[in-house]
Amino acid sequence: MITILDIFGTFVFAISGAFRAVKHELDLLGVLVLSVATGVGGGMVRDTLLGSTPPVAFQDETYLLICFLGGLLVFIGSRKIALRWDCVMAADAIGLGVFAAIGAAKATACGLGTVGIIMIAAITATGGGVIRDMLVREIPAILKSDFYASASLIGGACFVITGMLGWSEGTRLFCAMTVTIILRILDMRYGLALPRVKSLPASPSQLAKEYKTKAITSKINTEPNETIKKNK
Repeated sequence: MITILDIFGTFVFAISGAFRAVKHELDLLGVLVLSVATGVGGGMVRDTLLGSTPPVAFQDETYLLICFLGGLLVFIGSRKIALRWDCVMAADAIGLGVFAAIGAAKATACGLGTVGIIMIAAITATGGGVIRDMLVREIPAILKSDFYASASLIGGACFVITGMLGWSEGTRLFCAMTVTIILRILDMRYGLALPRVKSLPASPSQLAKEYKTKAITSKINTEPNETIKKNK
């Protein structure tokens, strides 16, 4: 069941990556590259970090073929698929949950601690999207929008917590996957977001320079008044 869901998640992620290529009007090769990067990129990074080489995507070429299929479908019928984008995004949420749960399970099997498990869960779920955005010179979407990374981090945390409670691995996988999917769907429905940092009126160096200038000016204006008081 997990393998089927993993392949399904790979296919959906490949489609979302291919659509980024459509946005930038790339050629067929560009579409396929982004579909592969998004579909299996996170898993490859995870396997490399865990020392599991070659990555699963190279051991079982089904994953690469699925990515090629997703890219070709978008290249041929991007307009028709775009009309059903809500369905694609719902499937994308499922893929996110599956990847987060699988990442957490593999990290646990490798003996990682709590933080490591949670981080690997997030990397598996979002790594492909980060690689995709970097390839087209965009700020990774997980850093500026959506509840993507946060949902996968929380999903990974659920896997850890349920493990502490002594739950079976299958139940832990289902719990982590469900929590991640629900959070992602709530994000799409209600626009969940973490607090954002407010932009500064100027660069830090400029602000520091202005602060020092004001401090010096204030000191100069204060010294004559103190001198006058002393003379009195």
